[in-house]
Amino acid sequence: MSNSDPKTRPRPGPWPPAPAPVVKAMPPASWAKKTGFKPKFSGEANASDSGQISLQPKPREPDTNVDLEAGRARDPANGVAHQNKVPPLPPSKDQLVKKRRDPDGLPKSSVPSTNGQATAEPPPPPPPRRTARHEEVVDAPPQDDDDFVSRHSHMKYELRDSPGLVPIGVYGIQHYLSILGSLILIPLVIVPAMGGSHEDTCSVISTVLFVSGVTTLLHTSFGSRLPLIQGPSFVYLAPVLAIINSPEFQGLNGNKFKHIMKELQGAIIIGSAFQTFLGYSGLMSLLVRLINPVVVSPTIAAVGLSFYSYGFPLVGTCLEIGAVQILVVIVFSLYLRKISVLGHRIFLIYAVPLGLAITWAVAFLLTEAGAYNYKGCDINIPASNMVSEHCRKHVSRMKYCRVDTSNALKSSPWFRFPYPLQWGTPVFHWKMALVMCVVSLISSVDSVGSYHASSLLVASRPPTPGVLSRGIGLEGLSSVLAGLWGTGTGSTTLTENVHTIAVTKMGSRRAIQLGACFLIVLSLVGKVGGFIASIPEVMVAGLLCFMWAMLAALGLSNLRYSEAGSSRNIIIIGLSLFFSLSIPAYFQQYGISPNSNLSVPSYFQPYIVASHGPFRSKYGGLNYFLNTIFSLHMVVAFLVAVILDNTVPGSKQERGVYVWSEPEVARREPAVANDYELPLRVGKIFRWVKWVGL
Repeated sequence: MSNSDPKTRPRPGPWPPAPAPVVKAMPPASWAKKTGFKPKFSGEANASDSGQISLQPKPREPDTNVDLEAGRARDPANGVAHQNKVPPLPPSKDQLVKKRRDPDGLPKSSVPSTNGQATAEPPPPPPPRRTARHEEVVDAPPQDDDDFVSRHSHMKYELRDSPGLVPIGVYGIQHYLSILGSLILIPLVIVPAMGGSHEDTCSVISTVLFVSGVTTLLHTSFGSRLPLIQGPSFVYLAPVLAIINSPEFQGLNGNKFKHIMKELQGAIIIGSAFQTFLGYSGLMSLLVRLINPVVVSPTIAAVGLSFYSYGFPLVGTCLEIGAVQILVVIVFSLYLRKISVLGHRIFLIYAVPLGLAITWAVAFLLTEAGAYNYKGCDINIPASNMVSEHCRKHVSRMKYCRVDTSNALKSSPWFRFPYPLQWGTPVFHWKMALVMCVVSLISSVDSVGSYHASSLLVASRPPTPGVLSRGIGLEGLSSVLAGLWGTGTGSTTLTENVHTIAVTKMGSRRAIQLGACFLIVLSLVGKVGGFIASIPEVMVAGLLCFMWAMLAALGLSNLRYSEAGSSRNIIIIGLSLFFSLSIPAYFQQYGISPNSNLSVPSYFQPYIVASHGPFRSKYGGLNYFLNTIFSLHMVVAFLVAVILDNTVPGSKQERGVYVWSEPEVARREPAVANDYELPLRVGKIFRWVKWVGL
């Protein structure tokens, strides 16, 4: 019998009836252990960069083939960059090949901290934070041992890898070919400016190749031991041009090249001795506390931006050759950079040599076709002796567009051994030596950024302050050798080398050393220097436009280690770059009337400031030093950046303070010790000198 009480009568259910709840089966224990599945029931959500709330992304297998060209990894669910939010899967057999190849078989027992610095004990798990926009997967500081696999997986060979003679030989030569422009272009600029002949240019180029090979072997063996190539840096180019265009050298006629070269040798030797003392005395360990990415970025960028008056004005002397040179290199390095041939991105790696070869071939065909032949005109007759107005009008095109105006290849010998003091005994003047001392400090700042960036790519941890000081000290000794041999510039770490490591994926120390031996052999063949010296000047200017633009961009790329979007950093970088261009312009233009007839070409006018600068005291040497120093863009950028960055309040994360490995931890961790320890029992000598060792 039904119940008629309305209070006790059951109420009808919802209509339509709700579907039965679906109960998800719990994942099996073996699957959970295999994939590292960790259920979260707290209901937390992640905040994206745009401030929107998104769900926790599902676990997925990380891509071990990280591509530098592809940029940072993004979550397909919400498009937010992230780093290792989910523990990675155990590597398969194929992925094990791409793990770090440690010939010593030593395990990594320590746990790194927030900037790649090892710590003795595992720290507590950090609180969740937003992922900064500027962070990249390949340069991100590792959080556990598995992160090293993802961070280094893009490298084919790492610091201590030795796959065999043939592979490291091929990759070593490839590494040097990719930075060919940085090695050969500076002598092609400074030797003609000193009044040197084509034979002198051949000799200087051979000397540069020889010294670069020797100093690279020294640095990779007894310096920082990172795979960094030593060579003539663009940091030295502006002060060298300022010394070349000093007032006392303007009236020289006979043997002008050798006289100026001996003056440069003396200045470089003294400036390099100061850099050696800065490194081996341990002062660099103290000074490095003032050097951060916010200081390094504008300083190196100002080096590239300072040569704008030389680049395209000289390209414009033969626009159909120089502009084609620039466009070909841009097309190869940007539009065709992802095209691979046999697993190598040849257009990206060899953009400079391929662009030079193609443009040189086009210029040769135009010259042979008679495009630059003018009736009754001879290129061998000086412009001042030409009677015909028709020939005077076209003398510039004949000089810069033709490829047969140089006799360097014919006049160069087959064998030539570069030897020290080949130009004579160096001449020492304190005013020029002081200029080079300041430049050696800027060179050390450049090297600090290169050490940190390259160590994140190829080494187990960043170097210790002692290793950094040791590297700077050896760079000073390398520059002393460059001064004794007479390369015209000092020797330092090439900034472009870090980009080359990332592109070629070659970080093996032995590959760099084998390539340095190949460079020494090439330097003994005189025809190699003659061939390089015969490159038309307009093509050199076109290549320099690309190289200086790359240098400015590589300098600014150091900002990725700091909070690039911080208003503090934006203002400091902006002021440093603006004043690095504006203050030198004031010094360079001071005292020059618009109608003044200067004896140097227009693109060398910024480097004659010593004769007309605003400092005009009764001490001529002091006037020379101050007028020259404040006309150098990189010096002004460094002074403004280092003062502001170290006086304006800001957190370490905001400033991007470089964190180096602790010496005590580095000595206990086998991987770090094997990366940076000196070979051949030399390390035992430096163990008691704590400021230049591990």
